[in-house]
Amino acid sequence: MKHIKFKYHGIQQLKEGSYQSETDLIEVDGKQYRTNELTFDVPLSGTIYGTALNYKGAYAKVEPFMYEEPYKAPPKAPILYIKPMNTHIGNGTFIPLPDGFEELSIGATLGVVIGKVARKVNKDNALDYVEGYTIVNDVSIPHESVYRPAYKEKARDGFCPIGPWIVNKHAITNPNELGVRVYINGELKQENNTSNLIRSVEQLLVDVTDFMTLYEGDTLLVGIPENAPIARENDSVEVEIEGIGKLVNKVINENALVGGGIK
Repeated sequence: MKHIKFKYHGIQQLKEGSYQSETDLIEVDGKQYRTNELTFDVPLSGTIYGTALNYKGAYAKVEPFMYEEPYKAPPKAPILYIKPMNTHIGNGTFIPLPDGFEELSIGATLGVVIGKVARKVNKDNALDYVEGYTIVNDVSIPHESVYRPAYKEKARDGFCPIGPWIVNKHAITNPNELGVRVYINGELKQENNTSNLIRSVEQLLVDVTDFMTLYEGDTLLVGIPENAPIARENDSVEVEIEGIGKLVNKVINENALVGGGIK
């Protein structure tokens, strides 16, 4: 059983419990539930920082263009962006498909949840600053530009499903050896592993905190694998990360959504 923290939908306080992936059972307050018997809210409270081009395959696809204008050289530090609060939604919540668009890019990524103030950390003890890990779907409208912040494509309402929970860091032996899978309507569409990160979890923490402070509750996304799968209206999207669980959401046209529900 893995120790987890989560939020019930509509309740601000974090709950603590245990999760057993083999049986898909959650134990909380002395009772056991199936995952689909509970309604989860976003378990995070701080800023969410995304990291671009941190998978070897994703970097290799763009590398030939890094020597062109405007940069003329590969990046020397992590490329970061923010997934603001309006994007955050929980497990089981609908992902809005913006009017006028037919496809969304599914960005399966490991979320590293910070447990205490992290500033200029050392690689040897970098994981001491981690509280745990969660699953994040860094949704975006498909786009090709990497030369400017893609906020119109990445920061839309509901474009960052998170959860269902935070797994305590001690339940994960090595965050750099976790299988990552995406299923669309039950069909496997992507499979990768955090062993393919350019910067490991520890190295990413070192490099980011060298120039900025991360605070308790912040979450650092390790990156999106290459060849992100595409989801369309009414598709069910499941992001699975080994040892953590499954994050499930459905894509619904934004015109069909009213206050988080369906018309």
